[in-house]
Amino acid sequence: MIGNKIVKARKKKKLSQEQIAQHLSTSVQAIGEWEQGESIPDIITFNRLAEILDVDLNYFSENFQSANDEPYFKASGGRISGGIVQTVQDINHAPSPPEERQLLTNFSGGDLSKSDFAGVTAHNRKFNGSALRGSDFAGADLTGSSFTGSDVREANFDGTNLTDCTFSANDLTDANFNKTILVRTLFSASGLTGAKFVGAELADVKVTKTDLRKTVFENCIFKGVDFTHSDLRTVCLDGQSFTGVKFDKAALNEATFNGATLRNVSFRPTYALTNKFYRAIKTICFDGAMMDKLTYAELKGLGADLSKVTFI
Repeated sequence: MIGNKIVKARKKKKLSQEQIAQHLSTSVQAIGEWEQGESIPDIITFNRLAEILDVDLNYFSENFQSANDEPYFKASGGRISGGIVQTVQDINHAPSPPEERQLLTNFSGGDLSKSDFAGVTAHNRKFNGSALRGSDFAGADLTGSSFTGSDVREANFDGTNLTDCTFSANDLTDANFNKTILVRTLFSASGLTGAKFVGAELADVKVTKTDLRKTVFENCIFKGVDFTHSDLRTVCLDGQSFTGVKFDKAALNEATFNGATLRNVSFRPTYALTNKFYRAIKTICFDGAMMDKLTYAELKGLGADLSKVTFI
């Protein structure tokens, strides 16, 4: 546990909680919470704490263990180098090619900006509270991994396997998802301004409570995707395929589905059917779209303009 490691390193340096708190300009209570595992420091504080305790930042990784379980102290003092990332290969086998590299550490709380994770296999890893801006995950297999409260701006997820991954409260501004594998992936309360989903198939994905007004979707296939409570105002969804998708309680003012294909798609309103809601529905454009009769009937009942829609 990270808290235990903080205690060991602090005692090794013969420092009290009060002294650590003074160095970090924080409270003794905060130090106690870290050591008890009730909370963890943020990215900047982790780096400063490593300097104070004279340990490498790798030491705080949940999977890091040095000889005799003693704190891993740097050979020389000064600045932290390298971040938390450690790529290793099995010494009992011939070296593996880059695409088969296995990452053996936890990446939470690390400064990993512009890191190269391309082609790695890293299942069920944690990238929580991490600085990942500009990092390259192209072609990586991150199945089951979690990203929470992290800076993932401008990251590259082209061709990445994000099956069963969770993205919660992240900044994903300008991130790229070109032909990304998105199966049961969760995006919640995350910033996706300028993010691009191109040629991706989203299956049973949840995109909830997320602002998508400036997110780009091109040539995507949506199957069982849930957009509940998300903001899709003015979003262009032209020419794309939607099957079993839920736009329940989502804002769709002036969104466009021109030339799109919709099968068993739900558009349940946020509030009661007020005149304001009817006016909003009328701003959605379905010109040239094709849809099944049930989807058509629901939209017709909500007052959508379906004059240029054809049945599948």
